[in-house]
Amino acid sequence: MQKVKKVPMRKCLGCNEMKSKKELIRAVRTPEGQVILDLTGKANGRGAYLCPSMDCFTKARKTKRLERALETAIPEEVYAAMEEALKES
Repeated sequence: MQKVKKVPMRKCLGCNEMKSKKELIRAVRTPEGQVILDLTGKANGRGAYLCPSMDCFTKARKTKRLERALETAIPEEVYAAMEEALKES
């Protein structure tokens, strides 16, 4: 009998839905305090997950869920860079 692999689940900060880790995009606060999008899912630091849709990003930004999850203030330039990266992916 074959073992069934457990799929890691994470909650999107925008829509609050549980989805598989591979479906979501990870935002990371690095140990240096920089906030970046981690498309590989392996960067060091505190992570928070978002669906790759602009609706979820907008909702998480408006309610400051991303800032609370990463425990840091996020500058406007970082939000703009994240928005551009989401549009590309």
